[in-house]
Amino acid sequence: MLLAQARTETVLTLRNGEQILLTVLIPVALLVAMSLMDVLPVPEPRVGSATARILALAVISSAFTGQAIALGFDRRYGVLKRLAATALPRWLLVTGRVVSALAVVAVQVVIIAVTALLLGWRLPPVTGVLWAVVLLVLGTLSFGALGVLLGGALRAELVLALANIVWFVLLLIGGVALGVDTLPAWLATVVDALPSAALALALHDAVVEGAAPGLGHVAVLVVWGVAAGALATRTTRLG
Repeated sequence: MLLAQARTETVLTLRNGEQILLTVLIPVALLVAMSLMDVLPVPEPRVGSATARILALAVISSAFTGQAIALGFDRRYGVLKRLAATALPRWLLVTGRVVSALAVVAVQVVIIAVTALLLGWRLPPVTGVLWAVVLLVLGTLSFGALGVLLGGALRAELVLALANIVWFVLLLIGGVALGVDTLPAWLATVVDALPSAALALALHDAVVEGAAPGLGHVAVLVVWGVAAGALATRTTRLG
């Protein structure tokens, strides 16, 4: 039942043209631009640093923006109410979405990694790869909780607008397109506490340095995920 539900959610996501644009085409285009063009300040090795940031963006796109919008419109059209009335337990519905998000992120990672290798990126040591996998899973869970928090409480139209606005803000000044060290001191302090910057910096440690991420960055992801999950259980509505 879980596999069937997760497969259905994954197929629906990958068939959606807007989702493909958000989760694949834009991240790949940004990876190429950040790797080959000097428009944005990206530390050396340029391709590796860009890859770490784009992997973080991929997680944000799928786990947060995509999940929030999908959940909002599923509520609007009564999909969740119909599923809740079936034999599927609620925990399975939630777990199915989580597994689906992880599957979509896995597809994104493969595409981004292949593109980065073609651009000249060199794979980190095995320890770095393992840490990157752990961080991608943790980031997906944390941003997935934030996506459920947003998509489960507000009207679909409002979710659509807010999810895209937040995506743009995190891309521009959330530690993804612009590194925390390039921002003004007062803004850098705020951004450093955001899960987007924490994930991008932690992935940089794993993907570029091949080292374990800083505990502070991992703690930020855990705190945001736990807080969002706890709040979402109180505010999420089926319709």
